Amino acid sequence: MTTRTETAPEGGREARDSVRLASDLRLAVGRVTRRLRQAHAVGDVSLSGVSVLARLAADGPDSPTSLAEMERVRPQAMASTLALLEQRGLVRRTPDATDGRRSIVAVTEEGRAMLAERRSESVDRLGAVLEGFSAEERAALAAALPLLDRLAERL
Repeated sequence: MTTRTETAPEGGREARDSVRLASDLRLAVGRVTRRLRQAHAVGDVSLSGVSVLARLAADGPDSPTSLAEMERVRPQAMASTLALLEQRGLVRRTPDATDGRRSIVAVTEEGRAMLAERRSESVDRLGAVLEGFSAEERAALAAALPLLDRLAERL
């Protein structure tokens, strides 16, 4: 017969392993993000701004409220991000056709061009670094991508 005390160490080890993995992932992803961010010019669009532009480019126009929910930020933070993007001509607001009190935000052609350029710079930099990895290492990174995507969606 198995008792709770006999199974506790296994459950405790799994919990400790998960916490350690979470800590290691946070550090590694943070380091990659910081290094990519450092490669962009001062005054460039923030990561949150790029994320909003990418979402609008992929999913189409949306309301600020919906964007805040999907980006998991407060409406006030989204308003600030959108104001900066609009000031730079990267997004435009139009009144909602069904509710004049609301606005709809869309990415502009300038926003799409900036997004493509920024992606290209990051992809080029990552690609150059990955060339120094072995085929097996690149395959391991590729195999981890679906798990990282799923992790991001659940956070």
